[in-house]
Formats: sequence, structure tokens, C-alpha cells
Amino acid sequence: MSVLTAPLQRLFAWKVRGVRWIEIIGVVLVAAMIFSVYVAKAAAARTGSEIADLERQIAQNGRRVRLLRAEVARLEQPARLESLSRGAGLVPVDVHRQAGVDQLPAIAPLPEDEPAPVVAAPAAAPAAPVTVETPPPAQGEAAQ
Repeated sequence: MSVLTAPLQRLFAWKVRGVRWIEIIGVVLVAAMIFSVYVAKAAAARTGSEIADLERQIAQNGRRVRLLRAEVARLEQPARLESLSRGAGLVPVDVHRQAGVDQLPAIAPLPEDEPAPVVAAPAAAPAAPVTVETPPPAQGEAAQ
């Protein structure tokens, strides 16, 4: 026997209560592999259930999107919108009632009577008192 094989022979022949150490190590390694496979399968099952849940949510969201698109198509039907607008008193503008460019100033809304904004004077010059004149009330406003 060689010098290197003798200690290796002794290691394989070493027994504890009738069982060799190499067999004990082998059983422990097999048990560790079985446990690791079990953990990996449990993680894969957990991931599979998460994937199935996400796929179910995607299918539900797809159904909701189709339902919402159908609802939008129903709500945007021209006949429905026309009947709602007529019910609210809105009708199409008659061609003869359209205003030309020269008539726009006449139909523009009147500006509201608001006082001019007060601008602060520069700090170097003394501030003069600012007086804001209010226009006299119109004839219709005096009665109120």
C-alpha cells in the first residue's frame, strides 16, 4: 500500500457503533439533498400560485377594459347625444344666425367693472395717495 492510501483506507474503515463514517456522511448528504429539493419545490409552487393569481387579475382587467370600451361606445352614440342635447334645450345653430367678423365686437361680452390694480410706488419716492373713482350706478342697478 502506498503512503496516501493507508489513511484513506482507515477513514473508510472507521466505524461508530457498527456503522462506517462514510455511510453516515452519505445519509446526511442525501437528507440535505432531499430537504433542498423540497424547499425548491415549495418555492416553485408558491411562485406558480402567484403567477396564476396575476394571470387571473390580467384576465379580469381585460374584461373590465372591454366593458368600459363598450360603455364609452354606447355613451358616445350620436343619436343619444343629440336627444340629450335637445332635452337640455340645445339645438344646432341656424346658418342664418351665424355672426360675421364685423359683428363680433357687437356680441362680445361687456367688460366687468373692476377697479384698476394698485401698483406700489418705488421706495425712493414718497407714495402719493391713490384714489379709485367708481362709476355711478346704472339706472337698472339703482333700483336694487
